[in-house]
Amino acid sequence: MDPDTFLTTLYVLVDDCCKELAAARRRGPAPALTRSEVVTLALMSQWGRFGSERDFYRFADRRLRGAFPRLPHRTQLNRQIRRERDAIVAVGHRVADRLGARTVEYEVVDVTAAPVRNVKRSGSGWLAGQAAIGKSSRLGWYEGFAVLIAADPDGVITGHGFGPGNTKDQVLAETFFAARRAPRPALPGVDPPRQLPAVRKTPGWSSMRPAVRKR
Repeated sequence: MDPDTFLTTLYVLVDDCCKELAAARRRGPAPALTRSEVVTLALMSQWGRFGSERDFYRFADRRLRGAFPRLPHRTQLNRQIRRERDAIVAVGHRVADRLGARTVEYEVVDVTAAPVRNVKRSGSGWLAGQAAIGKSSRLGWYEGFAVLIAADPDGVITGHGFGPGNTKDQVLAETFFAARRAPRPALPGVDPPRQLPAVRKTPGWSSMRPAVRKR
């Protein structure tokens, strides 16, 4: 699929989902972009070809002005994307619903590393107190976050959560499953499924602990 067709398809899907969400309340002048436009750009920016926010903005400024004539300055776009965090998460859940991911018999749960900074750099960085140094089988030592993801057998993501890179997998998993049974507004990414799937267990784990490992 060429980028223009992909962008149009993505926008239609996002716009349909955003119409189901409650209107956001905010003070001050109206933002440059609509919620649907912001969420579309946020999702497209995660395409693997972009190495950073600056890289994506250069692409958008050069290639997407026709579709987004009111594209604001990079810093303003980034602020709008951050304000729409809950909408981005809700769109992901609605896509999972449309793909039937809530009705499967089981889900796969795993933890992966999300580095945000070169682990060898000195200083605390701009995410001090949030990111931390951890170790994964895929990257070795890294500085960033540990991200837990739940997906159905076809790979459709049904929920996620994250913590500092040094968070134990068991802690992430136990928090995730507790939030699925008793939803917490502060953890919108978990999103309880229509029916609780089976959790595969391994020897040595308690009956409530899923089989997870950090990648």
